[in-house]
Amino acid sequence: MNKIKLYRETKILLRSIPATVVTLFAVSVVCMNLLANKTLLQLDWIALDGGILISWLSFMCMDIITKHFGPRASTIISIHAALINLLTCLIFFVASIIPSNANDYSAFDGIFGGTWFVLLGSTVAFLTSAVLNNTLNWIIGKGFRNNPDGKIAYAMRTYVSTFIGQFFDNFIFSVIVFVFFAPIFWDGFCWTVLQCAMCALTGAVAELIMEILFSPIGYRITKKWKRENVGKEYFDFIEEERSR
Repeated sequence: MNKIKLYRETKILLRSIPATVVTLFAVSVVCMNLLANKTLLQLDWIALDGGILISWLSFMCMDIITKHFGPRASTIISIHAALINLLTCLIFFVASIIPSNANDYSAFDGIFGGTWFVLLGSTVAFLTSAVLNNTLNWIIGKGFRNNPDGKIAYAMRTYVSTFIGQFFDNFIFSVIVFVFFAPIFWDGFCWTVLQCAMCALTGAVAELIMEILFSPIGYRITKKWKRENVGKEYFDFIEEERSR
């Protein structure tokens, strides 16, 4: 598919997916990037950053989109959310470097100015895990041929893909930020690879629990979308492209 067709597909997809889901997805990615700047817990064998509080929402949105529109559509929206995050970080950075004599904004500038390697790590980790999550979700769903739209099928495809996707998201981010860059730019502060692995595992478990708690909402949303024939324009476009 050439760039023109991809651009047209993206436009149609953005019109087809209900705005609430796309908005929550983009906001969760932005918040995840900001919260990742704070370490919530650091022990010899485990460390957790603030991103764990919101990343489950990103994966739930991806699971909903993948179930109804397919993995390609979910990946396109993931890239869209990542680009929004990059734009938001740029605006935050510009705001942080503009001088002001009204008050002491050093704390504000430190948080919203961001750190380039945190942004790099979160972007690489998110996009990699998004592709992995979306692909696994779709493959697992294809295995339930008798009742692909049932609760068990939805639960299995979301639980497994979320756990694996979240693990790699957390691990890739932790290694990039806290193993490679933090010792250089944060005065020797760092995590060990074991801490990164345990952070990834613990985070994946915690986010899986959140997925289990909120997956009934996601399931009802997908059933409602199918009942109301949400995304007909997008499906017609895909069918048209396949027939050529």
